[in-house]
Amino acid sequence: MAQLRTWGILLAVLVAAAVAVPPATAAVASIDLGSEWLKVAAVHLAPGRVPIAVAINEMSKRKSPALAALADGNRLAGEEAAGITARHPSKVFARARDLLAKPFSYVQSFAESHFLPYDLVPDARGAAAVRGDDGQVYSVEEIVAMVLHYAAGLADAHVGAPVRDAVVTVPPYFGQAERRALTQAAQLAGINVLALINEHAGAALQYGIDKDFSNASRHVIFYDMGAGSTYAALVYYSSYNAKEYGKTVSVNQFQVKDVRWNSKLGGVEMEMRLVNYFADQFNKQLGNGVDIRQSPKAMAKLKKQVKRTKEILSANTAAPISVESLYNDVDFRSTITREKFEELCEDLWEQALTPVKEVLAHSDMKIDDIYAVELIGGATRVPKLQAKLQEFLGRRELDKHLDADEAIVLGASLHAANLSDGIKLNRKLGMIDGSTYAFMLEIDGPDYVRDESIDQILVPRMKKMPIKMFRSIRHTKDFDVSLNYNKAYELPPGIPSHKFAEYSISGLTDATEKYLSRNLSAPIKANIHFSLSRSGIVSLDRAEAVTEITEWVDVPKKILTLESNNTNQNSSSEAGAANGTPDSKDNLNSDSDANSSAPIDESNAQETITEKVLKKRTFRVPLKVVEKTTGAGTILSKELYSEAKNRLEALDKKDAERRKTAELKNNLESYIYSMKEKLEESTDILTVSTKQERQSFAEKLNEVQDWLYMDGEDAQANEFKERLDQLKAIGDPILFRLSELKARPAACENARLYLSELQKIVKNWETNKPWLPKKRVDEVVSEAEKVKGWLEEKEALQKSWALQYPCSQSACFHI
Repeated sequence: MAQLRTWGILLAVLVAAAVAVPPATAAVASIDLGSEWLKVAAVHLAPGRVPIAVAINEMSKRKSPALAALADGNRLAGEEAAGITARHPSKVFARARDLLAKPFSYVQSFAESHFLPYDLVPDARGAAAVRGDDGQVYSVEEIVAMVLHYAAGLADAHVGAPVRDAVVTVPPYFGQAERRALTQAAQLAGINVLALINEHAGAALQYGIDKDFSNASRHVIFYDMGAGSTYAALVYYSSYNAKEYGKTVSVNQFQVKDVRWNSKLGGVEMEMRLVNYFADQFNKQLGNGVDIRQSPKAMAKLKKQVKRTKEILSANTAAPISVESLYNDVDFRSTITREKFEELCEDLWEQALTPVKEVLAHSDMKIDDIYAVELIGGATRVPKLQAKLQEFLGRRELDKHLDADEAIVLGASLHAANLSDGIKLNRKLGMIDGSTYAFMLEIDGPDYVRDESIDQILVPRMKKMPIKMFRSIRHTKDFDVSLNYNKAYELPPGIPSHKFAEYSISGLTDATEKYLSRNLSAPIKANIHFSLSRSGIVSLDRAEAVTEITEWVDVPKKILTLESNNTNQNSSSEAGAANGTPDSKDNLNSDSDANSSAPIDESNAQETITEKVLKKRTFRVPLKVVEKTTGAGTILSKELYSEAKNRLEALDKKDAERRKTAELKNNLESYIYSMKEKLEESTDILTVSTKQERQSFAEKLNEVQDWLYMDGEDAQANEFKERLDQLKAIGDPILFRLSELKARPAACENARLYLSELQKIVKNWETNKPWLPKKRVDEVVSEAEKVKGWLEEKEALQKSWALQYPCSQSACFHI
């Protein structure tokens, strides 16, 4: 295998880049955005911290629900959104990632089949949008942006500073429209997408980073069944030798050979079997023809409990389900055995094996050729699935060396660190991932005759990324270019057309006419330049009209000077004329230098002789490229993007105000409870306050507490702050005296110790340092005596106050 350009990947020790980079920039993130869950990892160079770590959420969990909600004018995400799902199912948006760039009809059908009661409306593109409870319509890109904004916030909280650069994972079946839409959603969320990375490539990075393949190469299959899909990826690990600092070193590398998937089979499909099973049970219990599938709240409650039941079945042979007030205040209780669950999903087990079978068949490999089959994804914990895989593979044990939930996000963080300008890594692992779809090129225009010699396959399947390419066509008029999925393979889920991009190329007609006006007869052609990015997005970058002409031109043959040089120069010139001259390329916008000659020194030259030379000249004219793709798969236009950005920024401000209000309310509530506890239980409070002070303070605390739980429920942030300031005006002086009471004995003791030590020091000066000025020594002794007198006076005064006012030392002095 050809040597790869090595991508440095982190194992444990990361060091700062050689260039000076501000500390705030030395952090990047990775976001594993799944169908139901998201995970965030951060790479942060800071002393005493793990360089790569999974960020925890507000509930101290390492994965968060991929949810966004719009309820009562507020935006919620993650755990907050999950908390209101059962009460407001129509206001909480799940599976948003899987709805990106899909036609309205597909999204509508998808939502109905998964009991997602969204208020869906078609947008101007024909894609689906959702209407919030305030009547505002949001595109799916905006909903995904809300989820990604939440994910970015987790990275910020982990690092302690804003993290804007990130790598985002995508499933292998994501097509061009989904990848573009996800990138735009991330931009709406304020994230700079370093790259999209296929989930299987992230897992492959995590697997290979700590292994050595110099002694033996290996083939590994990564089998991932998540919430919404299943895929199997075949990865080949090997090594090659490279020079580094003058030494030969072995560098590990891997290449994704193939990946196959089922975009509809996942843990959710199993849960839907249970949901319908229990719904039928409950309908039978109710009777009267009632179908709770028509009740969004009932289905939201049932789906939540079914998820827990499925998890229990993974570790037990039977599991209960209990839902209080499932419908019309009627409770639902039942049980199910693992055997019954496996029976309900009987047809799914064989489907789950299909990706593995296909990846082996298309790679022309046998099971014995596979070194390991690594399981990732939460649904791979289902015992029946593992048993079917073991049976098919003929293995007693499956490989589970990776964390099923975190392998992808950690591998993606390695990729993010490598792409960052502010971080360099000390462990190297070469990576080649490929395009999971094949792309075709189609050209159409006036009088265009298709040239069968031109390869219509622009990007073969599993072509390595990134790469640049171009195609040339011989044509004289403006034309159109379309990019299509190869019809030999299935389309991305929900995508109705093989065509995913269309461009118009103009300027060729004008260039041809201009060219012909110069009486030139050489053929003209158009070069079309494409690129396949590391994110797997193919695009038409530019186009140009090109023509090459070959003509005889006069050039100076030789400048004759001394006769002794004539023979040699003439012979060399004749040889040059006989053999021709190298080709040259000239831009149309600049004149050729073929007829130019160097200045002649007339004092030495006798004559100038010209000769005919065959010269090749290349003319290039940039052509105008305009994308004219339409339909649900297009990204938001500039106008729609600007409107979406403004809406999200308004929600950001509202979120900030809501968080500030909640924080101040919590601070007020905490202060009330803390001070009431001190007044009731702390005996030291009695020492530093009067009975009247305590009684007045307790009354004020009760007054504010009553307001807090009644009129204060919907109060603004400034009202909470005002009442907290009022309470602190009374309570802080008491707390200050309390802190003085506790700190004073130690402070007085330290002062006496210092004065005692000072006496010893002065005696040492008198004995061992007689050269010190006596005047300065006396000044030190005098100041020490003053401090000692002040200390004794204040301690005596404090004791007298304690005798006069045994329950209050409000006039205590400060140390």
